[in-house]
Amino acid sequence: SAGLDLAAAATITFTDSTVQRIPTGVWGPLGHGHSALLLGRSSTTLMGLFVLPGVIDADFKGEIQIMAWTPSPPCVVQQGTRVAQLILFKAINVGTSTKERGSAGFGSSGPPQVFWATPVTSQRPYCKCMLTCQGENVELTGLLDTGADVTVIS
Repeated sequence: SAGLDLAAAATITFTDSTVQRIPTGVWGPLGHGHSALLLGRSSTTLMGLFVLPGVIDADFKGEIQIMAWTPSPPCVVQQGTRVAQLILFKAINVGTSTKERGSAGFGSSGPPQVFWATPVTSQRPYCKCMLTCQGENVELTGLLDTGADVTVIS
């Protein structure tokens, strides 16, 4: 198998369609300078559970957790169920950073960012943004990419 299986360290019950974290009891760093792509197993999808893909950096020191959701609750993941897999790779460092990653995970590697959000409807998702610089205003209208039909892994 190309991946290393990750199992649930506890029984988790999904009572609604919100994203939940599934603990694995597996802790970083992964060793030998490896990073990993976290993906769901096909058997997990067949049970109605969708794993959100993620990247585990080589210097991450916390518990690796699986983010998942179900479109048709309730869904119970029993302790010991293999839910996801890690695909190991060696990252190519394009720059140097002295930042200590630690164990915070889930967005701890960068500054706060702002993203547009809009309800999903049958209309195209347009969003207006007003930019102001030195007393001049510019209004921009953009078509939002929902990414609803595609997951891109490059």
